[in-house]
Amino acid sequence: MSDFVKFLDKNLPNVVSFHPHYNNALKDMLKAGGKHFRANLLLGVVNALKPELTQSAMRVALGLEMLHTYSLIHDDLPVMDNAPLRRGVSTLHVRYDEVTAVLVGDALNTQAFYEISQADLSADIRIKCVEILSQNGGMSGMVLGQALDCHFENTLLGLDELKFLHIHKTAKLIAAALKMGAVIAGADEKMCNEIYSIGIDLGLAFQIQDDIIDATSDESKAGKPVHNDSEKNSFTNLMGVDGAIKAKNELIDKILTALEKLPNAINDVVKALINKHLV
Repeated sequence: MSDFVKFLDKNLPNVVSFHPHYNNALKDMLKAGGKHFRANLLLGVVNALKPELTQSAMRVALGLEMLHTYSLIHDDLPVMDNAPLRRGVSTLHVRYDEVTAVLVGDALNTQAFYEISQADLSADIRIKCVEILSQNGGMSGMVLGQALDCHFENTLLGLDELKFLHIHKTAKLIAAALKMGAVIAGADEKMCNEIYSIGIDLGLAFQIQDDIIDATSDESKAGKPVHNDSEKNSFTNLMGVDGAIKAKNELIDKILTALEKLPNAINDVVKALINKHLV
């Protein structure tokens, strides 16, 4: 993680411009920290299977981090969640203005794929990573999940519908991170698909944990507004906090069982992140 943070700090976006705050706005949410959960999943898989490619994978991880950050910037906009705080700092539409936030999100979205194109990896691997990220982060993945979340905000969904929503909004990008790491490391198709399936369950567990934090934590610990989901479709609203904790733990058990089929080094990576973020 420390290596990725150093790489991120050295490669923050910057353009030649006379705009008074565009460059600062491009950097702000990337510099604000966060868990770097997806980037570290990708790099962890590469490091576990083919450590000599870890440095070459950094730019792909940076692209993934940029795409995730763009999604947070847009999610916080007044037209969506209208959130004043993210990662412990003011959101971009609050710090600057709504136009800046929209455009910075657009810029990071497209820059993500440029970063992947510049990675020191073979053309086939770079194209495959672009394919995976665009499929899971775009119109049939994360964006679809966000569309469902916004459209049904005031409509109670059933459990299967809620899972579908968050598989797309949250889990697919986490699964993509694992799969891109496996592709970079040269894993075969069977292993890539197994890792992707684990990622879907991991993403759902991650979302349930986020809902639990929203229901039980305070703003200073969460780094963003909490108790905002009381009227939204969330696992805690549908199942209660205790039910959500039970569902999360069941998913973790399922993930740990599935990990037994994979190399021990990948086991260690995923278990370490589960212990850090989900337990």
